[in-house]
Amino acid sequence: MANPGYGKRDAPDQRPRTNHDFAHLPPREAAVAAYIDRLPDGADISVKTLAKHTPYGQCALRTSLNNLQQAGHLRRGREHVTGSGSQLWITRTWFTRTARDDDWWASFTRGDVPADSPEERHRRPTRSRAFVLLAALGRTAPALSLSQADCAVLAPLVGEWFERGANEDSVRHALTAGLPTPVHHPAALIRRRLTSKMPPEPAAVRPPLRMLECAKCGVPGRAEALAGGVCGDCRGECAPPRPSSAPVAASAVHAYAAATRAALIDRRRERPRV
Repeated sequence: MANPGYGKRDAPDQRPRTNHDFAHLPPREAAVAAYIDRLPDGADISVKTLAKHTPYGQCALRTSLNNLQQAGHLRRGREHVTGSGSQLWITRTWFTRTARDDDWWASFTRGDVPADSPEERHRRPTRSRAFVLLAALGRTAPALSLSQADCAVLAPLVGEWFERGANEDSVRHALTAGLPTPVHHPAALIRRRLTSKMPPEPAAVRPPLRMLECAKCGVPGRAEALAGGVCGDCRGECAPPRPSSAPVAASAVHAYAAATRAALIDRRRERPRV
């Protein structure tokens, strides 16, 4: 694991893991991405640590990480520690198995995760996280075995628990602890428990402040200006010249005015007289 404030952070709203998540990448990048994808949050993914656990050297890994950033799987940046009462910023490296474009990453830095396109929603499995939990209840508590129709009806209630910060273990414990004997109507019992034990809504939390850094020079900048995670200077783009704000010397002003007057006098002399 990395030191506090460093290490891998999973980006939100990723599609479920499959065997061909990184098939669009070259073999080395696909292997590195698959390895990072299975690491937990907070894992050290620096090139030195990755070189100890993969068959690649540090230079090759540095190139692979930059290529993963270019492909939309990784971004480096900083995030403000909310609730600390200070101006503390910590380093973040966000990773997603679902490749994202520059617009998505720009929205992510503003705390707004954009909705997936209709094509991406179509690829998602029809069974939600809540549905899977309900369907598996009968394995640990046979008295709570549910039909497919019951799972579909009750899944929105479980989804609301998840939205309020509950995890699978807390939902499962709330549904299975202290069951009566016998259970005549499993679906009715689960509905009553999901409704009566619903956790409170979390307090409104401001989205975290984030900024991204260039993959090559490390200079922070607006996400919109970091195409593929690289700034314009490192991409070889020439920035437009900025107007100088330095004051102009009085002697330069007088010289320019004198030259202008002399040019006007010469032009008058050259005009033909009628």
